Amino acid sequence: MGALIFQRDRVLLVLRGREPLKGYWSLPGGVLEVGELLKEAVAREVKEETGLEVKPGAVVEIFERIMRDRGGRPKYHYVLVDYLCKPARGELKPADDASQAAWVRMKELPGLKLTEGTLAVIQRAYERRSGK
Repeated sequence: MGALIFQRDRVLLVLRGREPLKGYWSLPGGVLEVGELLKEAVAREVKEETGLEVKPGAVVEIFERIMRDRGGRPKYHYVLVDYLCKPARGELKPADDASQAAWVRMKELPGLKLTEGTLAVIQRAYERRSGK
């Protein structure tokens, strides 16, 4: 699960502090636990990674990522469900596997080392919420 959380012209991103993709900026989110509903999981993961409580809304995108090892064999296989979320309360502070958490201006996104597909989904969600 991933969370698209906006504050005016900024989006909340986390810098991954662990593999896979250590050192890349991405949407806050993570892994579904057995028996957990998707919206509960995204809210829990955002709280764990950023300290913020959110209210998940609509699904923006479902994205599949297969990461292969040097021999071409699948090493990781993720199905990501990205939700548009509204911040509810809390204080922004990175935790869990995020080494940083930051509100990033939309115009600064192309200069960041982002995980695959992140820029496109952020732009779509931003336009969708802005009604463009």
